[in-house]
Amino acid sequence: MDYFLVTELPGPRWDHSRPRREQDGWDEHATFVDGLVEQGVIVLGGPLGDPDFGPAVLVFAAESEHDVHDHLSRDPWLNTILQVETVQRWSIWIGSLAD
Repeated sequence: MDYFLVTELPGPRWDHSRPRREQDGWDEHATFVDGLVEQGVIVLGGPLGDPDFGPAVLVFAAESEHDVHDHLSRDPWLNTILQVETVQRWSIWIGSLAD
């Protein structure tokens, strides 16, 4: 199992007048993400900078980048409220993530 850093940015339907948790479909998106956390697929995540409007970073535990994209493809916010900027393999050299 490897770790992957995913950076997500506001997508074309992001309403810049409303904070993150007031975007259309927040409950469905949050349920989706919480499910991946329960499965151990997402191990860390959250917004960078401004929590209401900044980009988000997620740490995935997955076999491959393809698996990460497969999980992300089920997010109801994908390519609408959020878009994926990058998916990068992350080698942890200092510290560790608790299992």
